[in-house]
Amino acid sequence: MADTLSALRSLMASHTPPLDALVVPSEDYHQSEYVSARDKRRAFVSGFTGSAGLALVTKNEALLWTDGRYFLQAEQQLSDQWRLMRMGEDPSVDLWISTNVPEDSAVGIDFWCISVETAQKWKSLFAKKQQSLVPTTRNLVDEVWKDQPQAEINPVHVHPLKFSGRSVSDKLKDLRDNLKKEKAHGIIITTLDEVVWLFNVRGGDVSYSPVVHAFAVVTIKSAFFYVDERKLSSEVKSYMEENNIIVKDYSAVSSDVALLASNQLTSAKETQSNGAIESEDNSHKIWVDPRCCYSLYSKLSCDQVLLQQSPLALPKSLKNPVEMEGLKNAHIRDGAAIVQYFAWLDKQMQEIYGASGYFKESESQNSKKPSGDLELTEVSVSDKLEEFRAAKEHFRGLSFPTISSVGPNGAIIHYEPETKTCAELDPNSMYLCDSGAQYLDGTTDITRTVHFGKPSEHEKRCYTAVLKGHFALGNARFPNGTTGHSLDVLARVPLWSYGLDYRHGTGHGIGSYLNVHEGPHSISFRPGLSVPLQASMTVTDEPGYYEDGKFGIRLENVLIIKEAATPFNYANKGYMEFEHITWAPYQTKLIDVSLLLPEEIKWVNTYHAKCREILAPYLNESEKTWLNQATEPIAA
Repeated sequence: MADTLSALRSLMASHTPPLDALVVPSEDYHQSEYVSARDKRRAFVSGFTGSAGLALVTKNEALLWTDGRYFLQAEQQLSDQWRLMRMGEDPSVDLWISTNVPEDSAVGIDFWCISVETAQKWKSLFAKKQQSLVPTTRNLVDEVWKDQPQAEINPVHVHPLKFSGRSVSDKLKDLRDNLKKEKAHGIIITTLDEVVWLFNVRGGDVSYSPVVHAFAVVTIKSAFFYVDERKLSSEVKSYMEENNIIVKDYSAVSSDVALLASNQLTSAKETQSNGAIESEDNSHKIWVDPRCCYSLYSKLSCDQVLLQQSPLALPKSLKNPVEMEGLKNAHIRDGAAIVQYFAWLDKQMQEIYGASGYFKESESQNSKKPSGDLELTEVSVSDKLEEFRAAKEHFRGLSFPTISSVGPNGAIIHYEPETKTCAELDPNSMYLCDSGAQYLDGTTDITRTVHFGKPSEHEKRCYTAVLKGHFALGNARFPNGTTGHSLDVLARVPLWSYGLDYRHGTGHGIGSYLNVHEGPHSISFRPGLSVPLQASMTVTDEPGYYEDGKFGIRLENVLIIKEAATPFNYANKGYMEFEHITWAPYQTKLIDVSLLLPEEIKWVNTYHAKCREILAPYLNESEKTWLNQATEPIAA
């Protein structure tokens, strides 16, 4: 790591202009949350492998910013060459630079890896100190990363109408209607999930997300798909042609955006019939999402840019009936896999470790069977969970690395176990499992926390507080126009009453065989995220509580938002409510029933009855027996 920093500082010094600081973000050219192995530059430089973070290298210091999900992980992974900067507690990176880097300094970054929104904010702040944000002539991390993985060539697949629910032509028509409404003649689309959603294709360029490294440009009359053509079969090429989508090389997007800026980007048909095309209403506006990479934005003049949220973000989040049905079905199959997993794990914990098990409460003596060196680890059991999922119809892989965490590892909010260093399961400790899968008809995400021995009264109280928050949010009704930020407090109040809290948001959207984290909406304590929740959106409900060095608790279901039949309708606003589509039991031995209200007890019992009814057809007799016991009604 020290050699890497030394090599980077040498390149910074020889750069034109010389760089006083180098920013290494987590994101790729598309501002993705999850990136391919080749694009994990920040992880390579810093050694910190969490999905969110930003590294800053100056002449004398190395700093790593990350959010509350990763504080513990970063503390463990960063060497003494690095200083951890806690987002929300320490100064933001731009403020730190403006305060600690000398005036007249050059701050370098790869303009492909920073969004328009962030670059503009930083430039404005730096200018006050005569500092400048400059593009590196090449990506300096790539220069020092000698064994950087090669770009993978993974095939692109057509996502059929029976799963997508809407044709490409319908989506393009709606998009062009939006362009005309805003008097724009084109749009640059850089986020991977929007590109594949628009063209009804999927791929495998990023682990856990079925996306394709590609850009798109759509004008009033043409649509362009920028991709490595080696990924396209003859079938996919024919599909593109049938849908009037012009395929061009991935690298051509840069020059084509310049053509778009001068209104000269046309298809062959347009050129033959019209020459250079004139946009309707003589408008030369080009729609750019604030998340677009600054490199492409910089090819446009400011006065021709319509800088606002992509018109694809909201339609993608509003699931059509086919997508909604697919998501419900995917979650049923996924719930069956979760039940099979916990039934299997319960039996294994009893046989191998002498645990009292999922249902009974007594401390284990950690006595193994005389025969064996057999042990269960965080990785081996998560592999077994994947086996159960893989047997289900339409399974295509996991939707994120499984967070399989025992005891103190559960307090690392986005913990990712590794084979060589992971913990062995402990019957006397809490076990948190946050997992999900990609199915052709939907994406899943579920968290359950369990204990196979005797939980302490404190652990029960904490679990029950989390459950009450989970219940309060999932059963809320709210008027149209309400944001997730307004609802976030509902999940926290039961924890606050005990002086507890958690450092992450409470809910995120879910893609339809797409990204497991999907916007533009969320449920979060962060006030900046203000997109109103709407009917047919999906969102997770996942409060938690974490004690450093001891345990973590999180419960998570996926919900869909739908219209509520309220007795009244104040000011004709219309009211919304949630519907749970995740089906897996909560461990009742972890519930302190004395802390539950009668309506909470009723809800748990009703939910468990539905679990039995919905999942039974997917289980064998022993699994059904286990589920029946796991969902027995609780009494006050």
